[in-house]
Amino acid sequence: MDRRSFLLGSAAIAIVAGFMISRRLTIADPALADNFEVTKTEAQWRAILSPAAFAVLRQEDTERPWTSPLLKEHRKGTFNCAGCDLDAYASETKYDSGTGWPSFWDALPNSIGTNVDTSLLMTRTEVHCRRCGGHFGHIFDDGPPPTGKRHCINGLSLTFRLAAA
Repeated sequence: MDRRSFLLGSAAIAIVAGFMISRRLTIADPALADNFEVTKTEAQWRAILSPAAFAVLRQEDTERPWTSPLLKEHRKGTFNCAGCDLDAYASETKYDSGTGWPSFWDALPNSIGTNVDTSLLMTRTEVHCRRCGGHFGHIFDDGPPPTGKRHCINGLSLTFRLAAA
C-alpha cells in the first residue's frame, strides 16, 4: 500500500466514524431530552432497560436481524415503546418484510417522531418514540399499500401488549 492510498483510506474511515459518532449522540444529548415528555438520566434508563435495549433505544444501535421474538408475534394487540410504554404500532399494520426486523406499514396516530439520519453516508428517515425519544429504527419507501412505507423497527425497542379479549 502506498502512502496516498493509506491517507485516503484513513480519511474515509475518520469521516464515517465522525458521522456515526455524531449521530449516536443525539438522544443522549441533554438539550434534546428536554423536548420529550418522558425524560430520565442515563442511570435511570439503564436501570429499567436491558443492556441491549439501552443500546438500541438510547444509543441508536441496531439489533442483529432475525433475532427478535416479535418477528413471530401475530396475535392482535399493540407494540409499545419499551422505554415509556406508549402505544406505537397496531398489530394490524405489521407484516413480514423479509428483512429480519419487525416491520409495519404505519404507526399509530401521535406515537412517533422522525429525524433525518445521515449516518453511514446515506440519508434515511430515523423513527423514534415521540414521548421519550427512544430510537425505534428507520422508515423506507418500499412498503406495502396503503402507505407504501416500511417502518423497519428494532424488536428491542418495543414490547407487545395483547388486546383485551
